[in-house]
Amino acid sequence: MMRLIRGGRIIDPSQNIDTKMDLLIHEGKIFKAGVNLTEYLRNSPGKNSIDFDILDVTDYLVVPGLIDMHTHLREPGFEYKETIQSGTAAAVAGGFTALACMPNTNPVNDNRSVTEYIIKKAAECGLARVYPIAAISRASEGRCLSEFHDLKDAGAVAFSDDGKPVADSALMRRALEYAFSIGLPIISHCEDTALTAGGVMNEGLASTELGLAGIPSLAEEVMVARDILIAQYTGTSVHIAHVSTAGSVQIIRNAKKRGVLVTAETAPHYFSLTDDAVRDYDTNTKVNPPLRTATDVEAIKEGLRYGTIDTIASDHAPHAVTEKELEYDLASFGITGLETSLSLSLKLVSEGVLTLPQLILRMCTLPARILGVQGGTLKEGSPADITVVDPENLWTVDLSAFRSKGRNSPFAGWQLRGKALVTFVGGEIKYRDDSFPSKNMGI
Repeated sequence: MMRLIRGGRIIDPSQNIDTKMDLLIHEGKIFKAGVNLTEYLRNSPGKNSIDFDILDVTDYLVVPGLIDMHTHLREPGFEYKETIQSGTAAAVAGGFTALACMPNTNPVNDNRSVTEYIIKKAAECGLARVYPIAAISRASEGRCLSEFHDLKDAGAVAFSDDGKPVADSALMRRALEYAFSIGLPIISHCEDTALTAGGVMNEGLASTELGLAGIPSLAEEVMVARDILIAQYTGTSVHIAHVSTAGSVQIIRNAKKRGVLVTAETAPHYFSLTDDAVRDYDTNTKVNPPLRTATDVEAIKEGLRYGTIDTIASDHAPHAVTEKELEYDLASFGITGLETSLSLSLKLVSEGVLTLPQLILRMCTLPARILGVQGGTLKEGSPADITVVDPENLWTVDLSAFRSKGRNSPFAGWQLRGKALVTFVGGEIKYRDDSFPSKNMGI
């Protein structure tokens, strides 16, 4: 079957395209892009022997499938929080055609068998593409390196001990050198645990008034600086995860000016909320690193505006209700984000922080480039991973409607503008919003 996506505003930063045109999909790939491809189909030889499926997407955006380079699928081991099935269902509903999952499962993804299991399970689910991120160290204990080459051969696309920092600087140096030599990135969780010990929210005025133990911005920044200095010294690259502070943005900006091979990401909650959101003791605001101040939020936005921060990732971290409905001190860290990430990020466009092409660049093209995976483009011959977005769709966040098992979102009840209407993976529709017309049009 050939499928024509007709009349949308195509935004593809990989080709510097932002214009109204059509896309023709055949055998799971982008077959042709151009204006008025309906006429092309009418005049094509053998048209009567080919099935055509035409979707009119006038007034909508057509972009390369979104890629989330930082999510937690929890399987194997924590299926009560999330499974690969429920996580990828949430992904396609959020407009994501691919995601990279962190290794803090049980057992930890530090060996070939776990990596292969994740890939096999994702293929069986048949929704979003899943790229496993393997552990830097065995069991993520920070003592000795995992078998990097074997894990790459099994299908890992990056290495991280996300959730736990690599405290040993010598081990981080070896990790950066080894990973760089085999062409895979290290994704660094930057946290000095001696400084964060016992903390549950950002250290500042709000934490003092609430009587909650604080986590200083310094705890992130000192490790960001360390890992950048190691990368500079060794001539390797490093990717900084979930940037949350103004100081981290400044350190990364200065490093890039010096030519250090550093990339960085942030998550929507770091530019959508401040630590004032904690004042109601809503444990859905408890995340690591914590929500910061208004000054930090503005710095994150400026980092995105000028490219200091390269990508936006959800840091989707689902938890069971029993892990969140506790006293703030005892509740687990984490926010579920796959189904709100796009809409929250679109606010950056309405606020004038980013243009639409810049947003798409940070949500699909650059994640694909950093991870070295397919996607992030609508070039002819590339896999037909496509997201159709209605930028004006007003909707209210209803946690009961989430496809994720996780309901731990601080955005419940928020009215957001913009959402994914149709998500294609390999040319097949994996998600179709109820508001999108179900009737296909003929030629």
